[in-house]
Amino acid sequence: MAESGHPIIKVSELYQAAIVVRDLERSIERYQNTLGIGPWDVIDIDSSELPVVTYHGRPAQHKFRAALAMIGPMQLELIQHLEGDSIFRDFLNEHGEGLHHLGHIRVDDLSSAIQTLEDAGFPCLQSLAAPGGGCAYIDMVNALGVIVELLELPEGIPAPGRQ
Repeated sequence: MAESGHPIIKVSELYQAAIVVRDLERSIERYQNTLGIGPWDVIDIDSSELPVVTYHGRPAQHKFRAALAMIGPMQLELIQHLEGDSIFRDFLNEHGEGLHHLGHIRVDDLSSAIQTLEDAGFPCLQSLAAPGGGCAYIDMVNALGVIVELLELPEGIPAPGRQ
């Protein structure tokens, strides 16, 4: 743990809450009808199309669907696991649907941020690397009660949902 006043890493932007769901279309409908959240952008992710994907430190592949909606400055992400080894599948099996991670904590150097956090006792559960950037899910459940997603984007590219 970091000493008071000396954070392990400094967060300058956090703007996403991600919820794992079993049925993406049904969940979109519930959020629209209950809370008026939308419109939604739905994307399919096949990690086999990415150069490097890890799951608990080893190479892995998985597929999932995500729906993204902006609520003011905050992005809500709904995630439906489809297949393969992923922390989204693990969460559903262990907890059912619910808040999975706080996301898009921007970092300038993803590899360095992962190493810094792992050295401090926060393991990387899953990561995806793409040219010029990537993301990593860090287990901070014991310290903060939630997984956090780190994001490194190529220079000049805004985070999803941001212009």
